Amino acid sequence: DKNLENAEEAAEQFKLIQAAYDVLSDPQERAWYDNHREALLKGGVDGDYQDDSLDLLRYFTVSCYSGYGDDEKGFFTVYRQVFEKIAKEELEYMTLEDIEEFPMFGYSHSDYDTVVHPFYAYWQSFCTQKNFAWKEEYDTRQASNRWEKRAMEKENKKTREKARKERNELIRQLVAFIRKRDKRVHAHRKLVEEQNAEKTRKAEEFRRQQKLKQAKLAEQYKEQSWITMSDLERELQEMEAQYEKEFGDGSGGEDELQEQETKGIEDKLDDETEEAEFVDGLYCPACDKLLKTEKAMKNHEKSKKHREMVSLLRQQLEEEEGKFPLSLDDADGIQTKEEEETEDIRKQKYFK
Repeated sequence: DKNLENAEEAAEQFKLIQAAYDVLSDPQERAWYDNHREALLKGGVDGDYQDDSLDLLRYFTVSCYSGYGDDEKGFFTVYRQVFEKIAKEELEYMTLEDIEEFPMFGYSHSDYDTVVHPFYAYWQSFCTQKNFAWKEEYDTRQASNRWEKRAMEKENKKTREKARKERNELIRQLVAFIRKRDKRVHAHRKLVEEQNAEKTRKAEEFRRQQKLKQAKLAEQYKEQSWITMSDLERELQEMEAQYEKEFGDGSGGEDELQEQETKGIEDKLDDETEEAEFVDGLYCPACDKLLKTEKAMKNHEKSKKHREMVSLLRQQLEEEEGKFPLSLDDADGIQTKEEEETEDIRKQKYFK
């Protein structure tokens, strides 16, 4: 209505806008379009799509470069341009949030730690961002039901994953091919080997010096110990001579030592006798029981069993006195003898 002089062209543009609106308003149509966007923009998905990705197979040969310089056909220039094109292709399939910086190949004089090593570390584990939707065999929009659609999506996913894996392997193999011929890598490897050899040599030299030092210290220590022992022996001989001169030949020392040992044994026996006498005060002859403390002895004397044993012992003594009447002197003598025997038995039991 605003392009009356060009109504036919305006009508065609309006149809395209209407079709785009229909696609965006349908969630399924919109999801399918998002997955096939690159294929649609580059010719469609009906077999007309032309994959313009860089052909990497022609770079697996030494004939693609000439020499190892930075000139136009040189090794570093050719492969630097190859990875710049690969990075540019990957950027087309990334969103603004996913965009990352790709380490580049560098030049013949590039530093290994800042350029060469980061490049190989990244590209040896490279994963492409391309979805390879143009490799799909089935158009899910043509499915008659949801089960058929799911089967199509499953087969299409397998096809895309296979294409993505092949692309990743191809780029990683190219990186391995280049690294094997990179002079910067060879120079760094040689430098590392020289450094390792130098470290090994220094370690061996340090170990040899330590052994020599330890051997020297051991020799000095042995000589000093020999001198010290000689001095000690001489001093001991002088001391022995002085003691013999002052106290004789030392024979009296043995008698004195024997006397000290005898005295120690007698003191020990006296202590044991005193201890036995102390313990006898805690012995119950009626029950034939040895108690440890006075409190235990008092509790024992109050017990029913103790009183029964005392009564039994008293009855037995009275019966014996009735059978064998004795005079007072004889009874005292026998009682004294029995008390001594009882005391001997108590001591034997205690020492046992």
